[in-house]
Amino acid sequence: MKVGVVTFPGSLDDGDARRAVTLAGGEAVALWHADADLRGVDAVVLPGGFSYGDYLRCGAIARFAPVMTEVVRAAEGGMPVLGICNGFQVLCESHLLPGALVRNDHQKFVCKDQRLRVEQTGTAWTSSFTAGQEITVPLKNGEGGFVADTATLDRLEGEGRVVFRYLDGNPNGSLRDIAGISNDRGNVVGLMPHPEHAVEELFGPGLDGLGLFTSVLSAGLEAIA
Repeated sequence: MKVGVVTFPGSLDDGDARRAVTLAGGEAVALWHADADLRGVDAVVLPGGFSYGDYLRCGAIARFAPVMTEVVRAAEGGMPVLGICNGFQVLCESHLLPGALVRNDHQKFVCKDQRLRVEQTGTAWTSSFTAGQEITVPLKNGEGGFVADTATLDRLEGEGRVVFRYLDGNPNGSLRDIAGISNDRGNVVGLMPHPEHAVEELFGPGLDGLGLFTSVLSAGLEAIA
C-alpha cells in the first residue's frame, strides 16, 4: 500500500512520517506541495512543521497549494488522510475538518511526551487500537489549542468524532481536552500530537504511535480484499 507524505516549504516532520509508514510495512511516497498529483497513492499524510513559515495563520497558505486541491478531492472520495500538528491545522483550514487551532492558552511553546486516550477506533487511522486505550506520544506546538463553537463540539462528541483526548492535564487549552478529531466518514483524522515520533524503541517514548500507520495499512488491505 502506498502512503503519500506531503512536503510543504517549512515542513519539519515529513521524513519522520515517511519512516513511520515504512516501519509499519507500507510504501512511503514523497509528494511535493507544488504538484497537483498524488502519484497513485492510497492514503496521504500531512506532516508537522511550519508550512510556508506559518505566515498569515498556521495552515492558511498551505490550503491553497496545488497538491491540496487533489488531497481535498481524494478525501471527499473516501481516501484516508491524516493531518499531524501543522497538518491538522491545514485540514481545518481546508474545511476537511471543523474547528480551528489557536495559540496555546499559556502563550508558550510546549514540547513533552503526552498521554492520550483513544476515544474512537472506527476510523481508518485508529482500528489497531482498542477503545479507551491510553497511549503516549510526543507533543510539540505553539498553536495547538483546538477551538470550535458549542454546537460543533456537541456534534463531534455526539457523533463519536473525538478520536483522541488529552490525559494528565490539558497542555494547550484545547476545548474539552480534544487532541484529535475525524470527519463524519472516519477517513480524515487530524491530531496535534506526533505519532510518527513514537514508532521506534530507541527514539521517543515507545511504539504507541505506530498504531495509526498500521491501522491505515490494514484498512487499505481490507478495501482491496
